Formats: sequence, structure tokens, C-alpha cells
Amino acid sequence: MQWSFAEVTEKENFYGNSNPLELVEEYGSPLYVYNERILRERCRELKNLVSYPNFVVNYSAKANTNLELLKVVKEEGLQVDAMSPGEIFIELKAGFEPEEILYISNNVSAEELQYAIDAGVMVSVDSLSQLELFGQTNEGGEVAIRFNPGVGAGHHEKVVTGGKKTKFGVDPRYIDDIKEILNKYNLRLIGINQHIGSLFMEGDSYIEGIKSVLDIASNFDDLEFVDFGGGFGIPYHKQDGQERLDLAQLGERLDKVLRAWVAEYGKEITFKIEPGRYIVAECGVLLGQAYSTKVNYDRKYVGSDLGFNVLMRPMLYESHHDVEIYSKEDRASDKKEEVLIVGNICESGDIIAKNRVLPEILEGDIIGILDAGAYGYVMSSNYNQRLRPAEVLIKEDGEDILVRRRDILEDLMRNYEF
Repeated sequence: MQWSFAEVTEKENFYGNSNPLELVEEYGSPLYVYNERILRERCRELKNLVSYPNFVVNYSAKANTNLELLKVVKEEGLQVDAMSPGEIFIELKAGFEPEEILYISNNVSAEELQYAIDAGVMVSVDSLSQLELFGQTNEGGEVAIRFNPGVGAGHHEKVVTGGKKTKFGVDPRYIDDIKEILNKYNLRLIGINQHIGSLFMEGDSYIEGIKSVLDIASNFDDLEFVDFGGGFGIPYHKQDGQERLDLAQLGERLDKVLRAWVAEYGKEITFKIEPGRYIVAECGVLLGQAYSTKVNYDRKYVGSDLGFNVLMRPMLYESHHDVEIYSKEDRASDKKEEVLIVGNICESGDIIAKNRVLPEILEGDIIGILDAGAYGYVMSSNYNQRLRPAEVLIKEDGEDILVRRRDILEDLMRNYEF
């Protein structure tokens, strides 16, 4: 590699014993690349968030369900949550025990509930009608309930999952109705949970939500756990010097709240958090290739294979990802220009980076989209009948291994009956 604009990944030695050009040459483009060391570091940071002893980190696997990454998360001592039978299935394959999985269901069928029950997985429901359905499906069983304490946070309205304008959770005004349904079906409520939203970078709204859900928890006498959800943010604007979420300060504040509530409740229950993005986002980079450049009406476009079928977040949430450039060629100048990096999907919204001032990008250069480990491959598709990329893991010793192969054309036909 002759030239690069790659300060972030160079500082982290992200690519280990390889480099982006070699990885793309071996595994194809586009390509998801994960770094095992960074993944393990994030797991450990959150495990050590508080000093309260009965504290569990539940990785929110919807962020990234790659089997090999799940195995690493399991090795680091985290538990896991699930949003579907498919997630339960792959988590069991990764080695998690049923009691280490929390199924946080949302508008599901009796068949889905039965799948989780038969698997021995704890189920959380998020409406009175779903609690009724659970009671009909598993009378006399144990259950958890997701509440909406009226507090929300997030970088976009589509990821705010708490507050008064979202579909999630039970309004605490219905606590008496919940108790009636529990008694009706002889159910034991052993846990409550919440999730205020995604990508908070300061802790005030999170602590406010925790206090609210603990107030709700005080209405139930025999809980075993309270789950505070996730939403821990990461600095997507690293190249502009964005600071990290202050985990030390957040942990100190959280510790005080937990210990004070436990003293009043009279029982040292388990507290859980559900980080997804924080654990996997920074361990992933999406590599793609520049195939064309052009100027249309005074706007310069860099055309690449990084369509929204590969990374949906910028189109869906107008999300920002920092960009790095890697080239085989020596550069005679440090020219910079404002560009739009676009993909190869037949949609006007297929833009992965809008109006960015970057070093001049030439055809054949490799483009690195940083912090793509969360909500990347899991949201990818075969739209336009494009093939989903391979996934590669950079091991702690710097060696790269293939952890999911790239689609082949025959995969597009595999579910048809002939």
C-alpha cells in the first residue's frame, strides 16, 4: 500500500498483519473486517462499568449476529439477548446456555413464544395483550415485562425506543392490569426491562430512565432482575476529535443509584444492561472500491460498490460514518475536495457519505467506512440482486480468517422450488 488517509485504523493497528488492499484482493469487495482485540476491549469495559456485584452485561445481538463474534462475546463472560427465534437459534449455536439468553419479544405469535419457552429461554413481553398470550401459552410460568417509563433518547427519531411516541413497552399506568393478568394465569413476574433508545453520548437521560424504571420495579415484591437496556453511544466523528462516552463517570453515578434502591427494596437483585452498538461498532470496518468519478452540476460523485444493500444506516437514519482512503498509487499532492460517495444501487438515496471534504479519490482506491460493526451486515440485503459481502476477523495475533463467505450467484436461487 503506497498511500493512505487512515489515521484512525493506523493508530489501532486495525488490520493486523495485513492491509485493506491485500484483504480486498483475497476476499473480494465489498468486505466487512472485524478486529477481535477491539471487540474484547469493549466487552471488558462494560463488564467493569459498576462495582455492584450482581451486574450482568447482555449483549444485544441484533447489532451483529456473526457466529464467531458471538463466540468471542461468550468467551468474555457476557450474556445475550434475542429479538427473534433466529437470534435464539444462532446464540445457542454460539454456545450460550438458555439461561444466558433473554428473549425480548415485540408483537409476536404464540408459535414464537412457544419456541422460546421450549428452548428454556426467559421471555419478556411488551404489552398487556402479549402478556395474555404468554399466559395462555405458558400458564404458571415465569415472565418478564418491558415497560416504557416515558423517557427516550437517540440520534434519530427512528431509534428512540422509549418515551411517549414509540411502540415499545407498557405504560406504567397499567400496573394494576398487569397484576390481574399475572394472577389470572398464575404467572410469576421475575424481571422488568426498558430500553430508552440508541446512541446516547452523555448519561443524564440514561440515569433518568433508570430511576424511572426502578420506581416501576418498586411496585413488584419478588423480582429477580431489572434490565436497564442499552443505547451506549460511540464516537462516530473520530476524525473531528469527538470524545468518547465517559464510562467512568456514568458507572459512578449508576452505582450510587443501584445501591440506594437495593437498600430500600431489601433484596440484592441482579441488574442488567443491553449494549449492542458499543460492543461491536468500533470493531468493524467496511471496505469497498471506487470504480468511477464524475461531476454532475458542480457536484463531484465518487461511485463505489458500497450500496445501501451493504450498509443501510446512512440511508435509513442519515447516519455519519468517518471515511478512510487507501491507494496503491503514490500521490503527488495532498489535494482535498468535497465529494459524495455513492453506491451502485438504482436509488437516488444510495449515498454512503454526503458532502465530505476528503483527499482526492481515484478510481481503484479502496474506501474504508469506519465503525461499521454494528447494524451493518445484519441489515444487508440482496436488493438489486447484489451479493452480500464476506466477513473477515483479524485475530489478536494479527492474522486474518474468513468468518462468513461472500454470497455466490447460486445463493440467489437457493429458496426456489423447481
